[in-house]
Amino acid sequence: MDQSSIVWVTGHHEKKDNQSGFLYAKLPTTSKNLHVAAIIIRGLRGVPLRPRLFVCGLTLVFCGISVTMNEVQKSNIQLPSMGILGDLKIIYHMAVRPIRGKNHAERMDNFYSGQAKDYDDFRRRLLRGREDLWAELVQEQDPTDIVWMDMGGGTGSNLHFFGDTIDKIAKVYVVDLAGSLLEVADKRIHDSGWKHVAETAEADATSFVPKEGSVDVITFSYSLTMIPDWFAAIDHAWNVLKPGGRIGVVDFYVSRKFPATGLRRHGWSKRTFWPNWFAIDNVFPSPDHVPYLQRKFETVFFEERLTRIPWFPNPFFKMPYYLFVGRKSDKKP
Repeated sequence: MDQSSIVWVTGHHEKKDNQSGFLYAKLPTTSKNLHVAAIIIRGLRGVPLRPRLFVCGLTLVFCGISVTMNEVQKSNIQLPSMGILGDLKIIYHMAVRPIRGKNHAERMDNFYSGQAKDYDDFRRRLLRGREDLWAELVQEQDPTDIVWMDMGGGTGSNLHFFGDTIDKIAKVYVVDLAGSLLEVADKRIHDSGWKHVAETAEADATSFVPKEGSVDVITFSYSLTMIPDWFAAIDHAWNVLKPGGRIGVVDFYVSRKFPATGLRRHGWSKRTFWPNWFAIDNVFPSPDHVPYLQRKFETVFFEERLTRIPWFPNPFFKMPYYLFVGRKSDKKP
């Protein structure tokens, strides 16, 4: 392939593709960039699956950046440079930087330590549905004097979703294995005046038990996909919850090839691409989370949605995610 045939289009250029004969100036910007991406992806034939998926994903990321910047230029929007640099830093940690560590805790801290300060802003656009989940849980469970555990709570940003009701709660535990994220959570708790109600715990979601012994609500906010023994985390949640207690989960997922009646079925491309792409960061969207949750708990609320991944071109490559609220029944499943 002639190198001159590949150009990232961020303005109005007349550049001819030597293979297809397209005149770029005649195409809208999104089409130009997607055509360039197609040329690159076409050249990856014969490359092993994992490297091919990585390069394809990275190509689409840069395509999305190019399209976004072009739209910004046309709209005369001023973007803060630190915001863009922060996003690129997060993308570097997510897509390029190797993750090192002898165990799960070390790998988690190694992954997040370099991006903890920029974590919340990027994840706010990536991790959708968290505020809706909190609203459903507060509606279902009177927050007065309850004990709540947020498993994989990271920087404690979910605490803001309680709003004024946080002062009614007896205790909220933010549980995570990444000490670098919990440092941000401790500062947030101190600065917000929540030390009387919120507490962090550097612990494993499959075994942590608070001093109260049992709790009223347990949440997993985009953390279940990062727990290797996710089934053990769900089993532990069932054991720690009081009878009638609620579990809330919001996370990425893919469907089974043949899902149960009433559940969405994702095509082969979604079921194949997304698990392999996210696995680079040790995130594992699973077809089995939803069925296991529905088997373990009485379903109170369940919804399947799609979200755009930041810097990926819209409407392509939307990632499936779900919201689940379950109730622990008196009978053991």
